[in-house]
Parts: sequence; C-alpha cells; structure tokens
Amino acid sequence: MTGEEISGPAGPKLLRLVSFVGAAVICTAAINKYREYERNTIIKQQQVVETRNSSESVAVHKTLK
Repeated sequence: MTGEEISGPAGPKLLRLVSFVGAAVICTAAINKYREYERNTIIKQQQVVETRNSSESVAVHKTLK
C-alpha cells in the first residue's frame, strides 16, 4: 500500500466535477438574486418613507402659511 488511490475510469470523476461546478454556479446565481431582491426591498421602503416625509413637510408648510 503506497497510499495512492486506485483510479478508475475518468467518466465518473469528470461527471462529479461538472456537477460540482454546476451546483456552484446555481448557488451563486441564487445568492445574487436574493441580494438583489433584498436591495430592491430596502430601496422601496426608503422611497415610501421619503414620500411620507415629503408629504408631511408639505402639510406642515401649508399650515404654517
């Protein structure tokens, strides 16, 4: 026993490698989509808050006149 792995046909090893790379690509795409979704949600929440603040400031400004 020299500690070397007995190598079989290259097909199954190549298939495992391609599957692993494919899974990594799919996971990366899913993570990026989730980050984009979260970023868009935060932007929309900020726009709602800004709209409320601007409408409140207009209302306060009108009452002070």
